[in-house]
Amino acid sequence: MTRPFLIIPGLNGSGDGHWQRHWLADHDDAYLVEQSDWSNPTAGRWMHRLEQAVIAHPGALLVAHSLGTILVARLAASSVAPLVGGALLVAPADIERTSELHARTYEFGTIPTERLPFPALVVASRDDMYMSLDKARRVAQAWHSPVVDIGQAGHINVASGFGRWPDGYALAQQVAVKAERWQRPRLQRQALVQNYG
Repeated sequence: MTRPFLIIPGLNGSGDGHWQRHWLADHDDAYLVEQSDWSNPTAGRWMHRLEQAVIAHPGALLVAHSLGTILVARLAASSVAPLVGGALLVAPADIERTSELHARTYEFGTIPTERLPFPALVVASRDDMYMSLDKARRVAQAWHSPVVDIGQAGHINVASGFGRWPDGYALAQQVAVKAERWQRPRLQRQALVQNYG
C-alpha cells in the first residue's frame, strides 16, 4: 500500500531548501499541512488544521519536524488519531528550551507524554540546540517510539546541511512497513468505522 505524506513543519514553516519542501516537490502524494501564521504558533489553531488534514487523508504518514512533532504528539488525545497511518518525527523541539530562543513557542505548553496510538519513529541529533539527545530519548520512550540517533546533525534542517535528505526516505519507509503491520485496539477500530465510515 502506498500512503500519502502529510508534511508538518514547525516554527516558520520549513522554508525553501528544507528537506520537507523537497519532499513536497518530489511526490504528488505529499501534502503540506498549511498554517495561517507560521511565525506565531497557536496550539489550538495548528491542531485544528492538522486534524482536518488527517481526516482528508486517512492512513497518511505524518512527516513532522521540530515543533511539528509536538503537534503530532498531541494527536494522541484526538478523536482522529485512529486515522493516522504512522509518523516520522524529526528533531523534536523541547518546548522549554525552544521558548527561551523563540518566545512565540511558549504557548504550546509542555511536551505531551501520552503513548502514541500509531506507529512512529523519532529521529534525533547529538548536537541539536532545540533538544538534547538524552531528552529526545526520554520523549521517545514516553511515546513508545524507537529513536534513531543520526549523529552530529544539528536541528536536521537547511542550516545543518540537510537539503533533499534521501536517507530520510528510508526512515519513512520503516514507518510505512510498521504501519502495514500495526494492529489497532479493537475499540479504536470500531470507533474508526463509526465516526468516519
